[in-house]
Amino acid sequence: MTLTEKAAYLRGLADGLGLDPEKAETKMFNAIMDVIDDLALTASDTEDDLAVLNEQLDAVDEDLDELEDFVYGFFDEEDDDDDFFEAICPACGEVIYVDSDILEEDGINCPKCNELLVFEMDDACGCGECDDDWTE
Repeated sequence: MTLTEKAAYLRGLADGLGLDPEKAETKMFNAIMDVIDDLALTASDTEDDLAVLNEQLDAVDEDLDELEDFVYGFFDEEDDDDDFFEAICPACGEVIYVDSDILEEDGINCPKCNELLVFEMDDACGCGECDDDWTE
């Protein structure tokens, strides 16, 4: 039984007593019943609003999980490939993540300041096979 149903049941019990509506005690009893009705309706409305908020929060939580999977999954996959590099724009200091395909292009523009960044691959250890180090 819900709170509003319980309040209606109490109202029915009170009406069934056949109290004289002109007596002060009956007026007080009816006023208390009105407050109980209002409280029950307010609590019911609050429960409904809370249910809607919980549904919305669950949807936001699911969206956030998908976003985290996308973002962190992207970085995890790229880190595993060893084809993912971090660069710092010399003009604005923005950290930029690039993969080996971008490094092989003529250059890219910094997403923050639009400065053209050109990357040159170096063979740091001199083995002729290593191209893990690069300079800007």
